[in-house]
Amino acid sequence: MDFFGGKYQVAVIGAGHAGIEAALASARLGCSTVCFTVNLDWVGNLPCNPSIGGTSKGHLVREIDALGGEMGKAADATLIQSRMLNVGKGPAVHSLRAQIDRRAYSQYMKHCMELQDNLDLIQAEIVHLEKCENGWKMHTQLGCVYEATCCILATGTFLDGKIYVGEHVHSAGPDGMFPAVKLSGSLKEMHLPLRRFKTGTPSRVNRRSVDVSTLEVQYGDEQIVPFSFDCAKLPENKEVCYITYTNSETKRIIMENLHRSPLFGGMIEGVGPRYCPSIEDKMVRFSEKERHQIFIEPCGLNTEELYLQGLSSSLPIDVQDAFLRTIPGLENVKVMRNAYAIEYDCTDPLALKPTLEFLDFEGLFGAGQFNGSSGYEEAAAQGLVAGINAAHKILGREAFIPERSGSYIGTLIDDLVTKGCNEPYRMMTSRSEYRLVLRQDNADLRLTETGYKLGLISEARYKALLKKIELIANERKRVENTIIAPSQALNETLVSRETSAIQSGARLSDLIRRPQLNYAVLAPFDTTRPDLPYEIFEQVEIDLKYEGYIKRQYADIREQQRLEGKLIPENIDYSKIINLRTEAAEKLQKIRPHSIGQAARISGVSPADISVLMIYLAKHNKES
Repeated sequence: MDFFGGKYQVAVIGAGHAGIEAALASARLGCSTVCFTVNLDWVGNLPCNPSIGGTSKGHLVREIDALGGEMGKAADATLIQSRMLNVGKGPAVHSLRAQIDRRAYSQYMKHCMELQDNLDLIQAEIVHLEKCENGWKMHTQLGCVYEATCCILATGTFLDGKIYVGEHVHSAGPDGMFPAVKLSGSLKEMHLPLRRFKTGTPSRVNRRSVDVSTLEVQYGDEQIVPFSFDCAKLPENKEVCYITYTNSETKRIIMENLHRSPLFGGMIEGVGPRYCPSIEDKMVRFSEKERHQIFIEPCGLNTEELYLQGLSSSLPIDVQDAFLRTIPGLENVKVMRNAYAIEYDCTDPLALKPTLEFLDFEGLFGAGQFNGSSGYEEAAAQGLVAGINAAHKILGREAFIPERSGSYIGTLIDDLVTKGCNEPYRMMTSRSEYRLVLRQDNADLRLTETGYKLGLISEARYKALLKKIELIANERKRVENTIIAPSQALNETLVSRETSAIQSGARLSDLIRRPQLNYAVLAPFDTTRPDLPYEIFEQVEIDLKYEGYIKRQYADIREQQRLEGKLIPENIDYSKIINLRTEAAEKLQKIRPHSIGQAARISGVSPADISVLMIYLAKHNKES
């Protein structure tokens, strides 16, 4: 006989990066919340690379933090090396990336959840999910039954997980965990739209067996920028990374054994991530390249495990061992964990609303890799949105739909629910049309007020934001009104920077706008410069240098917001709209966009279709 475990307002299945943010957001908004995980010791596990952030992913982490999420704080607390990527390019693509102590990160998140009011963290495998009169009923492997009004599926790569290493295949989740086979079967019985995706991970090796003496050392940044805008104490660099390369011998061994790869032998059905290919995939797709770069990264401060980024593989163990030993520094390597590929079930995100609630299953939400995305950061962002919307649904509040034009989180979710994905979705800066405005440095200016209104940002933090905005405005006014007098030293500096000298006084703002100049260069000649945090000068400098481009982008955003403001009724029957093409009607009926803006981004829906739809809606609104 089943034991009734309890009733909650929100239940979260999975305590990975998506599940953590979903559960914390729901609980912090006042909803009684339960989060289930198959193993309490692996809450917030980093089964792949021991890092947080990266190109565009750093943007997501800072946005999560600005809205009141936890990932940025956890990353800062467990950071062992920090680097700002792409600093040789414009500020739109600057992205934070940090090496993380993976066990310390997991412990931080577990303790954070344990301390959270309104949240119960329970070790239990959910094996069956069913709709009930007042929400959802969850059955555990041990015979407990729980009920919740809303349920969030944040199952990561566990659903019917299969591990592939050469010819060897077995059911498992990541890092040797149990797979969620029965839950996958239960979801299929519900007729949730599931499909198979695949991802992989490289070997972990013992530091004592790696000769780093001949390798390139990669140090952290001297000036560390934290992920969290609310970071009280700056993190410190405590470790270094190393860089090595594959070579012709590595390639020879891999190519001669391609027939033993489950990826090329047809054993793996799931689609893998295009932008994070295995080493054998890279050797085939980029056959002209003589070598591939490999980053050797520490997994933590209290372990000798090193992560070999760039060497993801599903080749047999003997082949892995052979090609690893051809790489400089790894000639005598001892492997601690072998590389593997993992195949798993996930849903088609086109079945979701922009709130991440299923279109056809009220009160059921999806988040993270379950929605077809890849990466810790993408997962956490979706978890935060799903948790907020589950709580809002229960509390009778307006749905939270982050705008595409206002955040990378909005871009991520809009891409998933509007365009879908045929492979694990990875966020990139190029996916946003508004990346000059959606920078990682101004995430707090864009989103913290929203987080405050949602109830996830404290009064003190909101007041600190208002003070920062005031300082930026005052500094902008000062530089616009500060005149720098010409001098021999200044003109020598200007000429050395390949910009023209000045004959009479020049506005400080005009000098900063010049491509080769910045605050730091002009500091010796700016006698009225106040003592302000670096981030204030950074905002003013970016606004001045890119002013024309930023204004143009804001004009595009206003037009986009106008279209987003034209809402479409949920119960509209597109098949009855005269002059709407059949293909467009079918696509619109499947995705059921919430606005004209979203409808316009659906593949297969033309501008002419949008015009027909707008005419229909105008007539419909007039009649009603």
